[in-house]
Amino acid sequence: MSQASQLSPELARSLLQLARALVAAARNWTLYPPEHPAVSASIARLSDAIQRSTGGAIFSVGITPDTLLVEGTSADPAQSSVSEAAALLHDRDLLSITFVGEVPEPALHAFLRMLALDADERRRRGGPTQIWTVEGHPSLVLEQIDYERVLAREEGAVPEPAKRDDLWRSIVLSITSMDQSVFDERSQDRLLAIAGSVPDIGDLTTAVSASKCTIDGSPMITSQAATVLAAYRYLASVASVKAPERMSEVVNNIAAASAQLDPRVVLQVLQTQEGGDASMHVNGLAAAFDDTKVARLLATALAIDGKASDRLATIFNTIVPDTDRKQRVLTLTRSLLSETDFGKAGHFHTLWSSMEELLVSYNDKPFVSEGYRASLDEIGARAERMAAMDLPPELQEWMTSLGQDSVRALSVQMLIDLLAIEVDAKRADEIAEDMEALAEDLLMSGAYEDAGAVINGLAARASSPRAIGRDACRQALDRLGESLALLETVSLADEFDDAVWNTVRSLVAKIGPSTIGALSSIAAAERETLGSKRAASAILGFGTSAIPRLTPLVGDERWFAQLAGATLLGAIGTADAVPLLQPLLRKTDARVARAAVAALGKIDDPAAARAVHTVLRAATGALRTAVIDALVAERDPRVVPLLSRVIAESTPLGSDHDVVVEMLDALGTVGSERAVPTLMTASRVNRFFGGKKLRRVKEHAVAAIVQIGGTTGAAALDELAKSGDRALKKVVAQRRH
Repeated sequence: MSQASQLSPELARSLLQLARALVAAARNWTLYPPEHPAVSASIARLSDAIQRSTGGAIFSVGITPDTLLVEGTSADPAQSSVSEAAALLHDRDLLSITFVGEVPEPALHAFLRMLALDADERRRRGGPTQIWTVEGHPSLVLEQIDYERVLAREEGAVPEPAKRDDLWRSIVLSITSMDQSVFDERSQDRLLAIAGSVPDIGDLTTAVSASKCTIDGSPMITSQAATVLAAYRYLASVASVKAPERMSEVVNNIAAASAQLDPRVVLQVLQTQEGGDASMHVNGLAAAFDDTKVARLLATALAIDGKASDRLATIFNTIVPDTDRKQRVLTLTRSLLSETDFGKAGHFHTLWSSMEELLVSYNDKPFVSEGYRASLDEIGARAERMAAMDLPPELQEWMTSLGQDSVRALSVQMLIDLLAIEVDAKRADEIAEDMEALAEDLLMSGAYEDAGAVINGLAARASSPRAIGRDACRQALDRLGESLALLETVSLADEFDDAVWNTVRSLVAKIGPSTIGALSSIAAAERETLGSKRAASAILGFGTSAIPRLTPLVGDERWFAQLAGATLLGAIGTADAVPLLQPLLRKTDARVARAAVAALGKIDDPAAARAVHTVLRAATGALRTAVIDALVAERDPRVVPLLSRVIAESTPLGSDHDVVVEMLDALGTVGSERAVPTLMTASRVNRFFGGKKLRRVKEHAVAAIVQIGGTTGAAALDELAKSGDRALKKVVAQRRH
């Protein structure tokens, strides 16, 4: 039987991140040329995910059509990224991938290039293993399916029931849509052939139930059971007409094939109520299950759920009504469970006692009203009617209303409502984690509106001071902001239209400053793009709370990352940014230093002024000119307080004379009337033996006032002409004429 053991949380998380990174990289490889930044970024994330999963050691991942395996243990197929990665690799005919140490970037390029090959081309060249032998790298070891068997099946060199040709696909489609009208003579012959083969019955039921899943990949058990039951009915009906002598064999084959299905689906099938043709087949199926088959189903169901439910007890009592047989089956069940991790757990003995008591003695009559029981019974009756094709004319309209978008929206709303009504703190924490996982999946699938609804629900609870689960919701948002899903989302900022970007921008704002890491990676672009501008704008929306999270950006070795960090800190413009900007003043790259000076110029704080003053004192010639140009390039009035502080803290007639003169000119260049008081004060500087330096300061201060102009400048000149000293009055008169 299949083991019920699960991957450890750490391994499951790293495998999920690996699956997400692989899917994103494969998608970007098909959308963009290899040199495109989106491809480079996705390959870098894939490399990082591989490194975290492998830890530099050998790590092997098995592949099935629905999920990924590590040492035979399945990852959660309900995680859409896991199932999508499994389907991607399985469709490329791969059975396993083994990572051997670090995988270099050229090897990842070659791997993605191979995955993007046309199926005919890939098979013509012998499959992925043969291609990798020629073009690959030893850090990746691939195992592929048996190509000869696949090609033989497609070319018809296999027994009739095993063919997966157009006729097979037609039968699958007919059963899925429950349309028997296309079952011509050839279809009936194929169904009879399938009924004689246990593996092919299993393949048929898997194929017809595969589409009955929610948007996140979770199985819709009742719908799958109805579809499987329809397949069983078609097989039995054809056998009863064309080969009635084989009916016993067919029912036994169906029972054997059922043992390979999801036990929840089989139990739902076996729960079908008596009455009608379908129930006759179900009764025969239940009778064909011997003690071992029932025990295997029961053990698997118990291991999955970790407990015995009332529903399971009802089904068990229905298919095994005899008391002696119940004890035999339960003994076998316990023996089978002892082989699993669940059965080896220390608390299993206590759990088993309560499970055994419930399964043997369960009676729901004291607890279930007749009306509720009738409703439960009607579920099985509805499944039976669907299997018998007794369908209402409104079915198509109903099915449309249960499309992916509607089901996804319903799942989102139900989870939000669960959090809203939950009163148990521990359970609220668990729901917050579930909502985080759902939000990640919705982001990866591009369902941003639904993701926004989930995020709004978390944010509302996180902002309520005394709400149950408040801290868990805040932590869930923080983890979501640092997730690969959020990084993948903002990496598409260049491609979004305004409406979609506004939606993404709003959910980023709701998540909070933890998104700044992802946004910074997009904002730090060597050439400004629409995406980098959007990411920068989103960062600035967080205000001063963004400053601590910009530390990695200004500490990055790439000049354009440092430049982006300085620009963002300058735009925020508060004193908290000064410590991060000061180291950038010492960078050898002139572009970074100029950006840091310009950013400091916008910060009205003594520490910013002292930092710029220190640079000006140390710089000479072209370097000092470059610093001043950086301060005044944008004509931003916010630099006036800084320039005024530099002048006030300098000795205009001493060693700082040149710095003061250049600061006076800079104030004139900025052209803000806010600078006039500083210029008037500077023009009134006096000393008995001031000489040329004194006259020069007065001339440059008055010239700056003239350059500013306006009513404030004119009034200042009038005041200086009336109350200034003789030298100042002379300078004013010369400037006015």
